[in-house]
Amino acid sequence: MADGAAHGEKTWLWPGVWAASLTMVVAWSAWKPHDYPDWALESFPVFLGVAVLAATRRRFPLTAMAYVLIWLHACVLVIGGHYTYAAVPLFNWVRDTFGWFTRNNYDRLGHFMQGFVPAIIVREVLLRASPLKRGKWLVVLTVAVCMTISVFYEFIEWWTALIMGTGADEFLGTQGDPWDTQWDMFTCLIGCVTAHLTIRRWHDRQVERLTSARAERAAG
Repeated sequence: MADGAAHGEKTWLWPGVWAASLTMVVAWSAWKPHDYPDWALESFPVFLGVAVLAATRRRFPLTAMAYVLIWLHACVLVIGGHYTYAAVPLFNWVRDTFGWFTRNNYDRLGHFMQGFVPAIIVREVLLRASPLKRGKWLVVLTVAVCMTISVFYEFIEWWTALIMGTGADEFLGTQGDPWDTQWDMFTCLIGCVTAHLTIRRWHDRQVERLTSARAERAAG
């Protein structure tokens, strides 16, 4: 019981640590961004996600892995919001120095994370809050949910472009690529599959420990 309680205390600590550090990153991002409307559009998912996590952290705290990945994804979003996805300096440097790309591919990283991170969150929710067990159907449903999120995000970009006209160019970040939307969704799919292939078992162990600790506290 003592081990479970200690683990529970650590689990409660993680959200506070990530929230405090994320606040500093967001504050930097909001300081003189390239374009405030674009920064708001790119950063809005971060504020929405933080609100959801704050509202559910007592009733449904996530594993430490999930919080770390959410933190990383949030940083990717606000960095893109600060510079715009087509002008992040590091990816300009990679393009110009090594000649690997003909465009700034920071948006590809963003959409990879859009698949990688939700894959872990979705499978955690399904494992803990549904009768679904580990196996092929968990993978299929997780991929389906992640791709639905990706498609819906492309809809948001489309609707934003219709409303704002040319003012949405920075938000869309197509950089003249006519297949940008398809690349976005494909990159998301790669991220989702990569998460399952690389950290699935590690995530399973964290889910088991968190579930056991919460069950011990409920029984005690």
